[in-house]
Amino acid sequence: MMRKFTTFILFLLGFVILSNTLPAQNTDIVLLKQINHAAPGLKPTSVVLTESALYISLAAPVAIAGYGLIRSDQDLLKDACYIALASGVNVVATDVLKRIFNRPRPGVSYPEEIEAYKVLKSRSMPSGHTSCSFVTATALSLKYPKWYVIVPAYTWATAIGVTRMHLGVHYPSDVLAGAALGIGSAYLTYKLNEWWWNHYDIKAWRIVKKKQEAINLL
Repeated sequence: MMRKFTTFILFLLGFVILSNTLPAQNTDIVLLKQINHAAPGLKPTSVVLTESALYISLAAPVAIAGYGLIRSDQDLLKDACYIALASGVNVVATDVLKRIFNRPRPGVSYPEEIEAYKVLKSRSMPSGHTSCSFVTATALSLKYPKWYVIVPAYTWATAIGVTRMHLGVHYPSDVLAGAALGIGSAYLTYKLNEWWWNHYDIKAWRIVKKKQEAINLL
C-alpha cells in the first residue's frame, strides 16, 4: 500500500515538474483557459467556495477538539491534534515548494488571456488552497473512514481545486501538486501520529503497571 501511494505521489510530482518546464503553449495553459472562461456566471459561487478552504480547514480540528472536551473524549482530542498537525505540516511544505518552484501566477504571466478574480503576489506552485483542502479531507477520511465522511470531504476538496482554476489563480499542474501534497502530508503525519500515540500509550501503561506493582508490595 505504501509503495503504491509513494509511486502515485512521485508520478504527480513528475508531471508537475514537467509541466512547469515545458513551453508556454502547453496542455497546462490550454486547459486552464478552457476552465477559466467556462460558466462566467458561476464566478461568484467559485469565490465563496474557494474562500471556504481555509475556514473549514481551521474549523475542523477546532470543532472536533471542542466536542472532545465536552464529552471528555481523549480519542477525539487526539484526532483534533492530528488534523491540526497535518495541516501545519502541509502549510510548511507548501511554502517551501512555492519558494523552490518560484512560479508566477497565470494572471501575471498571461494577463490578456487569463481572467484572475484578484491580483495575487504570492507564487503559484503548488496551490495552497488545494493542498489545504486535501490535507483536511484526507485526515478526516483516515480518522473516520465512513462513506458519509469520505465522499463529502473529497467532493469539497476537488471543488476547491476546480475553483482555483476557474478563478484564474492556478494552473492545473498547481492544483495537482496541491492535491498530492495535501494527501501526502495527511498520510505521513497519520503514520507518525499512530507511532507516537502507540509508543506513548505503551510507555504510560508501563508506568501505571509499575506503580500498581509498587503499591502491591507495600
